[in-house]
Amino acid sequence: MTIDRFVMAFAGTVILVTLALSQVHSIYWLWFTAFVGFNLLQSAFTGFCPLAIILKKLGVTPGQAFG
Repeated sequence: MTIDRFVMAFAGTVILVTLALSQVHSIYWLWFTAFVGFNLLQSAFTGFCPLAIILKKLGVTPGQAFG
């Protein structure tokens, strides 16, 4: 799995989990969902993604976007 696919899978998982948590525990979990969405948006324009940096240091195969 490349860094690009891992980042998308991780972001999607976090969004779904925080949406579920906002229904069960507290609506404030939606702030974390918004943070993940904002991070995805800014990384599309800047190419900067903290998770991609961590994954690259861990030796995960780079992809097209975060190479």
